Amino acid sequence: MSKYLLNKFLYTVDRDPSLVERYRADPRELVTWWEESLSNALLNCPTPEASTWQRLTDEERSALIEHDHCKLFELGAHPFLTLTLFIAMFERDNTEPLEYQKAFGARMAHFSLPYPDIAT
Repeated sequence: MSKYLLNKFLYTVDRDPSLVERYRADPRELVTWWEESLSNALLNCPTPEASTWQRLTDEERSALIEHDHCKLFELGAHPFLTLTLFIAMFERDNTEPLEYQKAFGARMAHFSLPYPDIAT
């Protein structure tokens, strides 16, 4: 399991509106493409460099494809990274102010202390 890779996915996709739309429209395609092309690129590196050893687990890949933010949290994804990306993807589907955020929180309500470790 790579909490770093989960968080890197959430961070990089959230910062590119075209990736947000691709993730919303076809999550399997975007996750597969991202893992093959961007997952091992170094963040904020001025020269192109890459690593080759990190891979998402099947469980992580499935949670990303299913947009399952509760499972992502269980796996160590940071809830703020998940929330900001999912707001970008799903808030437009709601009519009431903060409707998506309230639903997000309600689905996370079953978690109690100690929370899953989100340190990377």
